[in-house]
Amino acid sequence: MAHPMGVLIAGLVIFLSVHLVPVFAERRQVFVARVGAMPYRAIHSLIALVGLVLIIWGFGMAMEEGVPQLYFPPVWIRHLVMLIMLPVFVLLVAAYLPSPITTATRHPMVLAIKVWAFAHLLANGDLASVVLFGSFLVWGVVARISLKRRERAGLVTVRGGPASNAVIAVIVGLAIYGLFIWKAHMWLIGVPIL
Repeated sequence: MAHPMGVLIAGLVIFLSVHLVPVFAERRQVFVARVGAMPYRAIHSLIALVGLVLIIWGFGMAMEEGVPQLYFPPVWIRHLVMLIMLPVFVLLVAAYLPSPITTATRHPMVLAIKVWAFAHLLANGDLASVVLFGSFLVWGVVARISLKRRERAGLVTVRGGPASNAVIAVIVGLAIYGLFIWKAHMWLIGVPIL
């Protein structure tokens, strides 16, 4: 039987590696020119899906079998984490609705992942969680540095948009946040928030 941490790490390597391809912009452009944009997206999506399935499977097995506890977060940290998580869903929605939020944060999806990972590192001290959320936090930092460089080189353009999109992002994002606090986190992850 597969070792849970091995499956989790393999999934993270696959998933995050495919999401680091844009860091190597020139090689990516050569590959896209060779296979075409649509086949590239299909290959990228398929590899990412395999990685995501392995992450979910490995993490689930690790939590079920038990892993070492590296640190013990105090009970009150849950309230801080709930506060830190507040903008995450707004940023996720804003990633798909260009607005002043996009202009201010530059790359709302990457920021959302970094905040999500940091918050979950505060709340979870077990080995599987530290590996999972720590990996995503490192990826977010690397991706942001790469995006800054590619912006300066003119390879990435940040588009702003109307304030109405920001209002929609805030309303929809806070609604999703409310659902996660209420029940969705329990339904999807198996861990109640309240």
